Amino acid sequence: MNRLDMVKKRIYEIVEASQKGDYASKAYDIMILTAVIVGMIPLTIKTDNFYTRMIDLSTVILFLIDYILRVFTADYKMGVKIYKAYVAYAFSPMAIVDLLSVIPILYFLFPSLTFFGLFRIFRVFRMLKLARYSKTMRIIENVIRRVRHQLIAVLILTIIYIVSSAMIIFQVEPDMFDTFFDAIYWATISITTIGYGDISPVTGVGRLITMLSSLVGIAVIALPSGIITAAYMREITKKKGAHEL
Repeated sequence: MNRLDMVKKRIYEIVEASQKGDYASKAYDIMILTAVIVGMIPLTIKTDNFYTRMIDLSTVILFLIDYILRVFTADYKMGVKIYKAYVAYAFSPMAIVDLLSVIPILYFLFPSLTFFGLFRIFRVFRMLKLARYSKTMRIIENVIRRVRHQLIAVLILTIIYIVSSAMIIFQVEPDMFDTFFDAIYWATISITTIGYGDISPVTGVGRLITMLSSLVGIAVIALPSGIITAAYMREITKKKGAHEL
């Protein structure tokens, strides 16, 4: 093992969840956890000031360094010493969370552009970084990774239904909507069975469509819940079996 590999291996040991007796890794974990918690403070304050900007800048730089170090040691994380390990890691759930955590840096690079100011709301994704330090959250991450194809299929089916029902109601009750986006909004609210009442049909056909949309919404909500619950129970059983061996 050459010197570069030794340095990379040590960095990997530090940035990953701390091992017993590795105080450098524990200190790194505490630093990141503290940065996540402190980084949420600006979201609780209505207007920016010098202190909130300093918190934003310091935390986003820290998270950027953390992301670079994790990508740099991705071959150790993935257990494969080829370039595909870096690509595979970049698209893993936690790597995406890390990337979303550093996107607010665009606001500091382009402060005059209003569009980049919207990226500051991505700070809330930093809370998901806490999942890396929780065994339960890691189990949930594994569960979602295992059933991601099924969840994507349900999402696509839901989107198709929302768009289809929006098209139907838009034709049945055109006076109820100013734009087609309003119809999409109505379809989404109906399928989730929330029903704010700000947009409601007045004809019998429109109300029938709303009823059917709400009934379909119950099934749509139950389907991913069942998929995740079944996968979670399998993961828990698997973990218990591994501990008993």
